[in-house]
Amino acid sequence: MVDARRETAVRLRQAGYSIKTIAQEINAAQSSVSLWVRGITLTLEQTQHLKSNTHNPATIEKRRQSRLKNEAAKRAIVTTSAQREIESLSKRDLWLIGTALYWAEGGKTRSVVRFSNGDPRMIKLMLRFFKEVCYTPEEKIKGHIHIHQQLDTSAAEKYWQGITKIPRERFYKTYNKPNKSSKGTRNSLPYGVCDIYILDANLLLRMRGWTEGIYENAMKIL
Repeated sequence: MVDARRETAVRLRQAGYSIKTIAQEINAAQSSVSLWVRGITLTLEQTQHLKSNTHNPATIEKRRQSRLKNEAAKRAIVTTSAQREIESLSKRDLWLIGTALYWAEGGKTRSVVRFSNGDPRMIKLMLRFFKEVCYTPEEKIKGHIHIHQQLDTSAAEKYWQGITKIPRERFYKTYNKPNKSSKGTRNSLPYGVCDIYILDANLLLRMRGWTEGIYENAMKIL
């Protein structure tokens, strides 16, 4: 089997093929192919042809795509490994996570609990936090969509209703935000941003207290 592949490698090299191409063709390691064909000298024409292929736009793009694919695979390994480090979460964990997210992204003024984000997963998580940790009744939870005026408002309304499961009548009128600078360009938030509103002054005070509690206790363990 090895002899047959070696003979094929020699024949292909003599025909002017690159070591990489030969290795792929006969399913062998490039190091083995290099060893098998090391005594073969390519003609000037063959060498120039291989060099021209190296700088060919199609070849360059193929190498780029291959590099991106390899990088993506490496990143996926790290991400998957890190994901497995997070085991099952308790209700207390959800309490702390929800409070920390509200600290970062929630409204801090007036007597309204408001959380705003364009990530549907974060909106879903916070809705669960409000319902299961804060015991907020469904009817007190309202939605409000903010979207740039050049985007599809109707599609955004259907999208966020599907994500939040909040009935249309409990959504405030969608706010179409003017944005001349992004008009005609790709928008990273095609469905805009969704706000979760809860008119509960007492809950807002509790959120502030929980935030302070997290900070003070976290600083003690550092």
